[in-house]
Order: sequence, then structure tokens, then C-alpha cells
Amino acid sequence: DDRVSALADDLLLLILRRLDTRSALATAALSKRWASIPRELDALSFSVNDILPRRYHQCIRVHREANFNTYGYLANFRALCANVVRYERRAMRSMSISINNLLDADDIHDNDPDGRGLRSVSTLRVEFFATWPSLGCINRLIAKAVDTWGVEDLEVSAKSTFFGQDSHSFPHHCLCNDPHKSRLRSLKLAACHLPVLQDFRTLTSLVLQGLPDSTPTAAYVAVFTLCPQLQAVHIKSCNIKQGDMAVHAPRSEIKQLIIEHCYFGRLKLHTLPMLESMAVIDTLVFYNLSSFPCLKYLNITRCCGVFKRRRVPCIPSWDLNMFLGGSPGITDLVVRFTGYDRWFKTWSSALLLPKLRRLLIADVPSSWDVSWPRLLIEAAPCLESLHMHISPWEEDPCDDIVWQSPKFCHNQLKEFVITGFEGTERQIYFVSFVMKVATKLQSVSLLKNGLVQGRGHWDWDMVKQEHQWGNEERINILNQIAKDVPCSTTPVQVVLE
Repeated sequence: DDRVSALADDLLLLILRRLDTRSALATAALSKRWASIPRELDALSFSVNDILPRRYHQCIRVHREANFNTYGYLANFRALCANVVRYERRAMRSMSISINNLLDADDIHDNDPDGRGLRSVSTLRVEFFATWPSLGCINRLIAKAVDTWGVEDLEVSAKSTFFGQDSHSFPHHCLCNDPHKSRLRSLKLAACHLPVLQDFRTLTSLVLQGLPDSTPTAAYVAVFTLCPQLQAVHIKSCNIKQGDMAVHAPRSEIKQLIIEHCYFGRLKLHTLPMLESMAVIDTLVFYNLSSFPCLKYLNITRCCGVFKRRRVPCIPSWDLNMFLGGSPGITDLVVRFTGYDRWFKTWSSALLLPKLRRLLIADVPSSWDVSWPRLLIEAAPCLESLHMHISPWEEDPCDDIVWQSPKFCHNQLKEFVITGFEGTERQIYFVSFVMKVATKLQSVSLLKNGLVQGRGHWDWDMVKQEHQWGNEERINILNQIAKDVPCSTTPVQVVLE
């Protein structure tokens, strides 16, 4: 009997390693034996999306594509909605039964003298519909995993149903019964009410996504001030409607901060002494970079201006000091401004980036103001790599090119790449300017078609696409670029593709 039982356990382990959530949960007869699975299975994933049948996704697609104003379709529409609700309800019922079977069997084996039932799981992922009337099994699973199984990486995602979004609440705002003894290192919460986190001493990575609008501002501030051991924080698609938010955390050990697609009243970052990398993406954040003495990697991505203003003249109103002033330690910088309001003042004499080595300026309008890219080059004497991406622009240029000779030399720039190069007058002027001032320049790549492909938030690849220039056009552009460029001590390789 023991040999047969061990063989059954090994067979079940192989099945679970190869099957998705839906197939594994369908084997209800085996679920009572789950507590005997060896500790080699250190990652568990329960996703309601894996349980949903293919017909569910077909109904969703038909619902989105259908024209509901068509006469006689109302009855079919109601039947379609009823099918969607029924599929969601069945999936959650199946998931709840299976999770409860797992936990019940696990409780029975917790005190086995041979220790076969002592589970050790390092990663747990749970995705479910928050509108399911009974989610006690989800809270029970999470508490069991953190308190007993020793989970280190936890992801909890409350998935929205097709007909509405709801948020998941933890009992008494707690993930588990004894957070002081937990081994939790990373936590991701999506569409969940923020629980109390300050007692998780080992928690170093936190992702908050789509938290409910009712989340108080104090709960966000507590993440920075009451969890000083955190090293990485990512806040995405969260709306703060409970007033302004000010962060002053002199004891914080946060090294990485990403704030992405969030809508705050006013978010002010005052003190984060250990911050090394920051990305602010489509979010209005007020900060003073001098408050981050260790900052090295910075990504500023912002869309300003949705509507075209053909009759309104472009008036430069942004000063780069507002975004980059007081940041002497930055080595890698991504500046990406999109929309129809992306013009900068031509004066920022105090801007200084003494350690900047890699610079990406993306989504530059083809009718750009050439003064602010020049300003960044002048402010970065150690710059080694300059990448620019030019996007098409229908408007006429908003400024006149000031044809003046450069008054400085750049001794470190070696690589210069432009994608979206069309050979316009201001583009040729800027390329000539760079080649004049960069005494150690080795390669210049001018790509007609291409795009920027991000690798994370602070690294990127310039992806080129094939384009054939006409021979006469190529010669004309190269002659214009080289016309006023003095002979360099080192040959510069110019590639026009």
C-alpha cells in the first residue's frame, strides 16, 4: 500500500507540473491527495482565467463586436450576458471547491509524524473574481501560505468581471495571522484594499496596481514611512482622491521607485535618501532631485496636450530645470514627452548633469525646438551615448533656427543615433552641430525608419527598419552634413539608412 501511495503521489506531481490550472482543478478526485505532494513543488498558481472555457472568451468577443442597436437583437444580447455570468460563476465555484479541498487535506497532514504533509512553497499566485459572493477560501489560502508554507513571493489579483470591477478586502486588513514571523519578500496587490504592511519585516518589493479610489492617502504614505525596509516600490494605475500626498521618509531604504499612470491630487516627493532609480510615467509628481542624492537612473515620460491647436502659437513654457534640476549623480536618462504641448524654454543656464553618460530623447517632434537638445548636451560633459527618436509632426516649426557657432567642445561623446531622420533643415543642422562639438565622436547613425524598444524602464534598444535612400538624395544629405564640419582627428563613420 505504501508503494502504491508513493507511486500515486509521484504521478500526481508529474500531472500538476504539466497541466494548467483548469486541467488540474478538474481532477477533483485527486485534490484530496494534494497535501501529500512533495516539497519540490515550490510554486503554486491559481488563476480563474485558466478555468474559463473557450466559449466564455467567444461570448466576450461577440459582446464587444455586436451592434446592440439592431432591432430584434435584445433577446440574444440578454442570453449572451447570462452565459457570461454563468461561466464566471462556475469557474469561481470550481476554483473555490478545489482550494478548500487542498487546504482541508493539508490541515489533516500538518501533524503527520513522517513530515510528508509539511509543505514548503516559495511562490504563490492567485487570480480570482472579486465579485464572487464567498471569498473565504482565498483569504484562507493566503493566510495559510504566509503563516505556514513560508511563501516568499505573493501575487494577489482581483480580476474584474466583464460587467463590473470590484475590489478584494482582507479580513481585519491583514494578510495573515502572524506577519512578524513571515518570510514574505515580494508582494503584488491588484484591485485589493491595501492591508497593514508595516509588520512584514522581510518585505522588500511591493507592487500596487489599480487600488480602489477609496484608499486613503495615509495608507499610501505609510508604505514609505512605516515600511523602511522596502527597496522597490511600483505604484501603477492608482487614483488618489483623498487629498494631497506628501512623502517625507528619511529612514526609507527604497532604491527603486516607479509611479505609472496614476492620478493624484498633488503628489510631492520630499525625501528618499537611498533612491537610485526612478521612473515617472504619465503622472504629475512634484519633486526636487536634490532630495535624492543617490539617484542614477531617471525616466521621465509624460503626455501633455491632447488636442491640436493650429490657431494658437506655440509658446515655450517648460523649463528643463523643473524636471532635471539638482540631479548631479544621474548616469542614465530617458526623456520622453508626447502630445501637442511639448516645448521647452531655451534658457536653463543652471542645468548641470556632470555624470550623465547615456541619454535617450524620445518622441521628439519633427518640427522640434533644437535649443533644448543642445542644452542637454552642453549640460552633460561626460555624455558618451546620445540616442534620439523623432516622431512625425504635422505642424509648422514653432521657432527659427538660430545659426550660431558652438562655443564649446565635447570630449566624451562617441555614439550618436537618430531614428525618424528625414533630412530636414533643422535635423541636418543639429547633426552638424553634434559633429562639430564632439571631438571624440566615432559613429553617427541616421535611420529613416525605426523605433525605441524599452528594456525595462531605464534601458532601451534603437530598432532600425530597412529603408532605401535614393542615391542623389543620400549624397545631398551627406554633403550638407559634412559641409561645415571640420576635419576630426579620428574618422567618423556616418551611416544613412
